[in-house]
Amino acid sequence: MAQDPVRVLVTGAAGQIGYALVPMIARGVMLGPDQPVILHMLDIPPAAESLNGVKMELVDAAFPLLKGVVATTDVAEACAGVSVAVMVGGFPRKEGMERKDVMTKNVSIYKSQASALELHAAPNCKVLVVANPANTNALILKEFAPSIPAKNITCLTRLDHNRALGQISERLGVQVCDVKNAIIWGNHSSTQYPDVNHATVKTPAGEKPVRGLVSDDAWLNGEFITTVQQRGAAIIKARKLSSALSAASAACDHIRDWVLGTPEGTWVSMGVYSDGSYNVPAGLIYSFPVTCKHGEWSIVQGLPIDEFSRKKMDATAEELSEEKDLAYSCLS
Repeated sequence: MAQDPVRVLVTGAAGQIGYALVPMIARGVMLGPDQPVILHMLDIPPAAESLNGVKMELVDAAFPLLKGVVATTDVAEACAGVSVAVMVGGFPRKEGMERKDVMTKNVSIYKSQASALELHAAPNCKVLVVANPANTNALILKEFAPSIPAKNITCLTRLDHNRALGQISERLGVQVCDVKNAIIWGNHSSTQYPDVNHATVKTPAGEKPVRGLVSDDAWLNGEFITTVQQRGAAIIKARKLSSALSAASAACDHIRDWVLGTPEGTWVSMGVYSDGSYNVPAGLIYSFPVTCKHGEWSIVQGLPIDEFSRKKMDATAEELSEEKDLAYSCLS
């Protein structure tokens, strides 16, 4: 049976990440090789001409799964009937700007986009926020789209998760597909905690713990963590532009696993609405290890947490609580 197309929104679609992301979605990387899609692309009026150029290229690529393209600067038109929304558009921090200035800009953007999703999106729309500060932008979106279930509003920490897997695979000289169950705890910022205490590597002799194979706690508790935390800045230094293709690829991974499910015995990291698991304050959007089945995520429970991890998890939660307070102060 031919499947009905799914409408997928990408905001900030004329930007760098958007340009990398839309062909991946149109090729079936996000929702699978049999799922037709209709792309809804939104950007701001100054980017309208560039956005139209992206639409022209999508037509020129003749993607078999792409059943239509909406390219618009009108937020209501962009949100109409979408089942998946990838929020890439935001206000980037510029030199000399205070955090509160950036937060004020993003709060107003996410408030208006939340209202449009609330009014026009499909009822069970799944939302992924990519634009920074991603966790707090997602929280604002949740506040102003009350009819979208809280469990449907997430933020991207899969990029950090994939970066952690990549660093382990490079260090051990193994294939990245053989490394699994790293965890990103907390905020998509430099306070995030990349944790490999439960991660394993598939070897000819079976699955082995990463910590035992690396056998260098100083590296795992030091340089490994800072490398993953600061990888975005390292890429900006190298490219003079922020990471786009890796962010787009991670967004596809996030949605694909959420919709189609995680493999048995494997978890991934997603920024989700905290229920108090692992003593993380409820009401924050915090990155946890999750498994996905039938389009729903569940936090992996019962993992032992050592003292080193606890401190790191609490520090990133504290930063998120401060960001939340700052965001709410921008609303009043």
